[in-house]
Amino acid sequence: MTIASILSFRSRLLALGLGAALLPPMLLGLTQDRPAPEAGSGRSEREAVRAQKYVVVTANPLASKVGHDILRLGGNAVDAAIAVQLVLGLVEPQSSGIGGGAFLVYYDAKTQKLHTYDGRETAPAAAKPDRFLGKDGKPLQFYDAVVGGKSVGVPGTVRMLEMVHKKYGNLPWSQLFQPAIQLAEQGFPISPRLHTLLSKEQYLPRLEPARSYFYQPDSTPKPVGTKLVNKPYAEVLRLIARRSADGFYKGEIARDIVATVTKAAIPGDLTTADLADYQAKEREPVCGAYRVYKICSMGPPSSGGLTVLQILGILQHFNLAALKPGSVEAVHLFSEAGRLAYADRGLYMADADFVPVPIKELINPEYLKRRATLIAPKRSMGEAKPGELSSRQVHNWGQDDSREFPSTSHLAIVDGFGNAVSMTSSIEDAFGSRLMVRGFLLNNELTDFSFSPIADGKPVANRIEAGKRPRSSMAPTMVFDRKGKLVMVVGSAGGSRIINYVAKALVAVLDWKLDSQQAISLPNFGNRNASTELEAGTNLAELKPALEAMGHSVQVVEQTSGSQGILLTNQELLGGADPRREGVALGD
Repeated sequence: MTIASILSFRSRLLALGLGAALLPPMLLGLTQDRPAPEAGSGRSEREAVRAQKYVVVTANPLASKVGHDILRLGGNAVDAAIAVQLVLGLVEPQSSGIGGGAFLVYYDAKTQKLHTYDGRETAPAAAKPDRFLGKDGKPLQFYDAVVGGKSVGVPGTVRMLEMVHKKYGNLPWSQLFQPAIQLAEQGFPISPRLHTLLSKEQYLPRLEPARSYFYQPDSTPKPVGTKLVNKPYAEVLRLIARRSADGFYKGEIARDIVATVTKAAIPGDLTTADLADYQAKEREPVCGAYRVYKICSMGPPSSGGLTVLQILGILQHFNLAALKPGSVEAVHLFSEAGRLAYADRGLYMADADFVPVPIKELINPEYLKRRATLIAPKRSMGEAKPGELSSRQVHNWGQDDSREFPSTSHLAIVDGFGNAVSMTSSIEDAFGSRLMVRGFLLNNELTDFSFSPIADGKPVANRIEAGKRPRSSMAPTMVFDRKGKLVMVVGSAGGSRIINYVAKALVAVLDWKLDSQQAISLPNFGNRNASTELEAGTNLAELKPALEAMGHSVQVVEQTSGSQGILLTNQELLGGADPRREGVALGD
């Protein structure tokens, strides 16, 4: 990235109305000419944004500005979330969009009740459990399954946003589409992060119309700051604004989606009936106690909330407050709790509409207390085994082999009425299936299912079935104090590491008393029941020898989380955006 390209991107953002004081430091520091890591655009240290009325935090400054504008106009958290998501699908198309799915957690201040909404993609009616097995009966290589139509699930984001808006929206539906329409027609500058990911991408340059949109004739990405105009996306948004979600799921857009999927080089079997029949769902939140707090998140088909609650329920039995953040002792305990929780996740968690998920037993305090006794204070247990549950239905599952890659986006909003939204959206791998239709990319979420439908002669809970939703790790979360007052809104991007990212942020705030920005900025660490992972480029790498002496297999790896959070105190709102990405918190 050159100084000229940074200046160009910065000037375009300023022209769009983002004041210099609100831009992330990476866009203001003109001497930081360094390569960006994969799935990120450098690290930009910052302090929490303090506000009195409302805060919006997203992964992109243009999206944050739009959400902030909606709140200023009298919109509520739901209105802002819709407008933000439509912009995110335009300005960071690698991560989420209307061609994918989402989970949304909503706190209604008027009723003081929490609601969770499922906009996860579904498998087409023609999908069968052997979808990602080769002719030899063995699982396909990941990218042999991802690129093309076979990996595309029925998108759920638009229908879910419509459902939530009908119940809680304040501003007119069509008004929420105007910022994204205007930005798509007038153009927006390619950000450093988008440029970095385009530079690393192997498959997108081979496929039209994405090739012409993102790349130059010589197949190199268009430079940072280049204005991208996306009139097809603007027209899609106009149709949805006019006809509501039916404009997406029925009619010409649906037909074009199906044609794109079925005519791909590796075709899928999505039909217009699959799209027309899609239903978003309101689900029961999953909640558990941690210290004096109540933690609530998304339940199945996401494994995120349950696994976060398991980690915290196990850590409940250790005095983390007495340990220093980033100490060997803290990383050891957190990682061992992660081993145990991820072991259960791999066996027991899937779409609860299709398989019995023992939710209550998995987060039962007595069960988690027994699991905690397996942790030795100075020695790693190595690979953990799933816990023994009393539920009869869950003893015949095989181990899952699904992979979940970190292209996702999270937003956190608290509005001036006291309502809040924590929403995580995704198209799965970076740039999804690589299939672009009418200016937006289609997901590859079906590769979140287990490629192997049977393991050791037993069916896998997360196997592909018609109409089923693939298991996710997304964990949009809210925290309440003992009086039921909302105290934190948080979530993250990052594939299957989302669980560790969210749990780390919660421990950092609730045990170590950091603010939302400090908690998110804290180096990432954790274990997914394999190697203990320490974030590269941080002082955590120094812990590797000590952890290995305790029996950990340690990897120092890049962990570009996309966490966003808001801490609510008696005096103010504190917004924190992940320094590993381009997002900002804005508030009044």
